[in-house]
Amino acid sequence: MTPNTALERGFESMGLALSASVRERLLDYLELLTKWNRTYNLTAVREPAAMVSHHVLDSLAVLPHLGFVKPDARVADIGSGAGLPGIPLALAKPGWHIALVESNDKKAAFLRQAKIELQLSNVEIQVLRVEAWHAAERFAVVISRAFAELADFVAACRHLLAPGGVIAAMKGREPSDEVAKLSGFRCKTVPLHVPFIDAERHLVLCEPA
Repeated sequence: MTPNTALERGFESMGLALSASVRERLLDYLELLTKWNRTYNLTAVREPAAMVSHHVLDSLAVLPHLGFVKPDARVADIGSGAGLPGIPLALAKPGWHIALVESNDKKAAFLRQAKIELQLSNVEIQVLRVEAWHAAERFAVVISRAFAELADFVAACRHLLAPGGVIAAMKGREPSDEVAKLSGFRCKTVPLHVPFIDAERHLVLCEPA
């Protein structure tokens, strides 16, 4: 299956109504990631069709569960790495302002290049540890993909959360043990549907109690 076909079928399966231009830019992103991956080893997934499922569709699977987020919301992607989930979200939601927070210089170099080549005017890049970042304006959603155990993620990022905001942790298997350890927050765990991946995916949405 070609990456383009995988994207089309994935969007259809997920019920995502994204334009052909968004799909083309997502493919441009994967092409850039593949090129940089040869030198910088940004991701262990190297086969293009697998990148569609494990990176792009996996990132966009959260969208049906973020319907409450305003069209012009500020979103922070913590430990963004190769721009996941932040870059796919920025392409799918051009009204969102997305901060990619990454402390690794090589990964940050890729993020800067992706911002330029994909013309991501709604993206900013912060190269530092999240604990050290005090943004001028806080965020409606603070999200990560396998960044850390839930309690550690919340402790590192809660200072970035705007009033009424949500911390969103993308996980594999249902992390009921991690949720049980977390205090001071109300959490809801929802299963994610990611086409072509035969493994569990969950999203934990937490707000201050």
